[in-house]
Formats: sequence, C-alpha cells, structure tokens
Amino acid sequence: MSRLPSKFYQPLAIGAPAPCRELPVRLERMIHFMPPHIEKLRAKVPDLISQVDVVLGNLEDAIAIEDKEAARGGFIEMAKENDFGQTGLWTRVNALNSPWALDDIVEIVSAVGHKLDVVMLPKVDGPWDIHYLDQLLAQLEAARGIGRPILIHAILETAEGVKNVNDIAAASPRMHGMSLGPADLAASRGMKTTRVGGGHPSYGVLEDAAGDDAARGFVQQDLWHYTVARMVDACAANGIKAFYGPFGDFSDPAACEAQFRNAFLQGCLGAWSLHPSQITIAKKVFSPDVDEVRFAARILDAMPDGSGAVMIDGKMQDDATWKQARVIVDLARLVSTKDPELASAYGL
Repeated sequence: MSRLPSKFYQPLAIGAPAPCRELPVRLERMIHFMPPHIEKLRAKVPDLISQVDVVLGNLEDAIAIEDKEAARGGFIEMAKENDFGQTGLWTRVNALNSPWALDDIVEIVSAVGHKLDVVMLPKVDGPWDIHYLDQLLAQLEAARGIGRPILIHAILETAEGVKNVNDIAAASPRMHGMSLGPADLAASRGMKTTRVGGGHPSYGVLEDAAGDDAARGFVQQDLWHYTVARMVDACAANGIKAFYGPFGDFSDPAACEAQFRNAFLQGCLGAWSLHPSQITIAKKVFSPDVDEVRFAARILDAMPDGSGAVMIDGKMQDDATWKQARVIVDLARLVSTKDPELASAYGL
C-alpha cells in the first residue's frame, strides 16, 4: 500500500534528508558498468570519469559468487579514491532475495553514502521492493548523517515487474527511473532467445504471398518495443527517467546503435554501456542531432510563448510541436555542459 499523499514527501526516518520533489538535472546518456573487484579496471576510473556520464560499480550479474565481497569492497575503495564531479556515481546491488543485498546496501551507504547518487535495484517485482529499500536508505542516511537522499533506479526484468510497472514508478519520491533488463525478462517470460537485448532473426513480419513462386520479403521486428513503451509511459507519467539496458553483442556496433536509437526515439534518455566501444555509440545516439536542434530552436524563436501557429519551411508548427522542440533544445543545452564540440555545433 502506498503512503498517503500528505506523507509522501516526508522522510522515512528521523534525521533523514527530505526526499526530492524534483529529480536533479543530470546528463545520463550512458550508464557505464564496470566490475569494481578488478584492480586494473579501478585504476582506469579517473580517466573514465571524464568520458562517461555515469560510472556504475556492478555487484550483481556477471560478478562470480566468490567475487561478490571483493566487488563490494572494490566499489567502496573506488568511491573513496575519486572525485566524480558532475559524473554520476551509481552501484547495482544484488537482488533483494540474495544473501549479499543487505550487506551491499549497509556497507556501501555507511562508507560512501555521501558520494553515492543512485542505487540500481535488480529484479524489481513490485512497489514493495522499492518500499523496503526506501526505508532502509532513510535509516542509513539518518544514522550516517548523509545530507541528501540517495535515489533508486529499478530494473524492469521480470514479468511481474512489467505487470506492476506503474506502481513501481510511483512507489517513492526516491525513484530516479527504470532500465529495461531484456535477458532476465526473456527468461521470466519464457521467451525463446538467448540474446542480451536487440532483435532476433526469427521475429518479424512476412509479406503477403503475391504468387506461388514469388519471393516474399521478411521484415525483422523489435522484440522489446511493447515493454519499452510501457516503461516509458510509466516513467513519464510519474516524472522519472526511462533507460534502455544492455546490448550484449559487442561485435555488432551497428545493431547496438539501431537498438539504442529505437529506445531514444521512444523516449529513453540513455542506455547501459558494457564495453568501452558502446560509450561512443551512446553519446552519438542520446545526444540530439545538430540539424534537429537548430530546427527546434527556430520553432522556439518563432513561438516564444508556445501559443498560436506559424509556418516554417512550409510546415505548420503549433503548441504541440513547440513542446517537442522544447524537449530537444533542453536536452541539447544539457549535453552542451559536458560536450564542448556539440555545444559549438548546436549554437545555443
């Protein structure tokens, strides 16, 4: 059961910071995953900070059981040793039904909670998972004197989670956003694919038969379109952010770019990067196109208050397209704060 509206923005522990009423404005085109138990990769974090929008220390999937505690300790060490500036610092903890989750949360928040921006929570089935973490974080913030709330990012990777997606999005003022977790979701649904994100050559639409011997075209479809759309709607309706998750085939950058672009066009603000090559792809896809930005800026200049209608290049622009232009220009301004080359190209 959700809290009463009158109590929604009250801290859940005495001495905990007040929840955010609006999300902090941050550039988050890519959430870059790194395994913090590997010392040589931790040594690259100072350079990584300037290249990515979010550095995430991964403690869950892809971390072997025997490395779980080392990954937790490595993340704490990494957080202590680096100044992240405007680059986000996140961690993905282990699932709440695992034997490591509680220690992940307690030890990390106790040691470096003042530097931690977001806890990514895997395998969220419903708002009850968010409520548990919400209360625990408030207690730890109060006990450790942490002055700002640590946010929660849910991974949508179970059939039950998809069913409850809007309740998850509305569960807490700590909610930062959601990411699609296609691999675990595929398993939860019983989908017949072993791919991590992306399409499948057998999932598509066959053209109508034109004759007994005529070749029939086959167009591959997006396995994740429905789920991404549901997630984006739930996030947008509750004022939080939607993200595409991982694309597992590092050998196919074109397919990765296509999947990221589909997500961007549907409303996602970023995606996960699991390999350094995907950082560049995410920057390209989730930064608005220069020509789009310049045209959007022309709409805003022609309609300063967003009312009425104007003709630009033979196309009618009204309050609806003004809102679309506002989204593009606002994102371009945010990108400009971190990317001098694009800032110059946008001309804002």
